[in-house]
Amino acid sequence: MLHLEFNSDSENEGIARIVTAAYIMKFDPDMEEMDDIKTAVSEAVTNCIVHAYRETVGWITLQVTLMEGGIVRIEIRDRGCGIPNVRQARQPMYTTDAAGERSGMGFTVMESFMDKLSVRSSVGKGTTVILFKKLHGGLHNGL
Repeated sequence: MLHLEFNSDSENEGIARIVTAAYIMKFDPDMEEMDDIKTAVSEAVTNCIVHAYRETVGWITLQVTLMEGGIVRIEIRDRGCGIPNVRQARQPMYTTDAAGERSGMGFTVMESFMDKLSVRSSVGKGTTVILFKKLHGGLHNGL
């Protein structure tokens, strides 16, 4: 298992993506699986940076685990403002960005690149996004 904590500075999005990619390399994903996972992790971490902490800096936790059957489980957690209505936030084009700079497609992108997405959130306590991706082939088949 990989466990990493980092602050919500924007440059740490790239670090989270690279560290995740380096960790899952040992499970021999194909290029499409790797790209899908990197994209979803980028979206989830960017959501924490942009929405959870808004005008402040906070902590983000990333945890990557290989589960039975070659399924990669990636958990990204913040302790930010939380999401008042998760169902609404998961709708395509929904955004809380009053300036109109965000597309509101973060959860939709994550869902399209991963096999499963789970979102839990409490206002004032933070949000946890859990991503699942089945890897097909390579070293993990023997697990």
